[in-house]
Amino acid sequence: MRSRAVCLPRSCWRSMARSWAAEVSARSSCKRRILSSVFIMRWSLDPQGAHLATDYVAQHLDRVGSTQDEARSRFSGVPLLVTAAAQDHGRGRGGAAWINAPRAVAASLALPLTWPAEALPVVTLMAGLAARTALDRSLRLKWPNDVVSEAGAKVAGLLAERSGELLVIGLGANLYWPDPPPGMAGLWPEDPGPDAAPAAGDRWAQLLLESVRHGPDGWGRDEYRVNCTTIDADITWNGGGRGRAVDVDGSGGLVVETDRGLVTLRSGQVTEVRVATVDRKESR
Repeated sequence: MRSRAVCLPRSCWRSMARSWAAEVSARSSCKRRILSSVFIMRWSLDPQGAHLATDYVAQHLDRVGSTQDEARSRFSGVPLLVTAAAQDHGRGRGGAAWINAPRAVAASLALPLTWPAEALPVVTLMAGLAARTALDRSLRLKWPNDVVSEAGAKVAGLLAERSGELLVIGLGANLYWPDPPPGMAGLWPEDPGPDAAPAAGDRWAQLLLESVRHGPDGWGRDEYRVNCTTIDADITWNGGGRGRAVDVDGSGGLVVETDRGLVTLRSGQVTEVRVATVDRKESR
């Protein structure tokens, strides 16, 4: 079936949380275990737009080492979503450690993907767009893998890992964090309760699978450019690079104006991009 997202303004966080809780409660007839719930959703798989439905399995676990590892090990040929309220050994891009907010969701979606290697970077950008729609449309995107508040604090991060034709893409989102460390933020000012985590992950996965169904050429470049805080910012990146980000190209690369001309950064080659104060006389 086609996925649908209900996006409310930040002031209506309570209604959103109740909506997500109701969505999870509606699955009460599904098989449940003490530490996990398992349910099957429908995913329209045909890239030509025909409504062929393919099952995908969703499993919610209270606490795991890493949802990325769980999704990879549990994958059995059908797209699989694993969500958890907390991770003990979660990781971010470049192996960065994962910090658990008091109320968070960690979600990893494992699916077979035969796209050419050069098209894979757009999957992370697709996942960012899906996260923004699923969580709150007031959020912005920092290239290539962060979802940030309007003030620039990180609310969610994304991680894509590929092994052969298996892609595992993860989302970590801070739903509630009353006293976050510098540079981080929670989505809501009050705790939305435990049902919000699996519902948020499920909503994100449905939106992402719908995007993947359209193929790498329809990944949402225009929407991403409008909502990307990196564009028009002075940046530095690992290796000593510096310049001004001016665009995101059709294959998901960040186009940067430097003193040597335009260069394009690829997410697989750059591990860190930072907004920085750049001396325009030096950089031009």
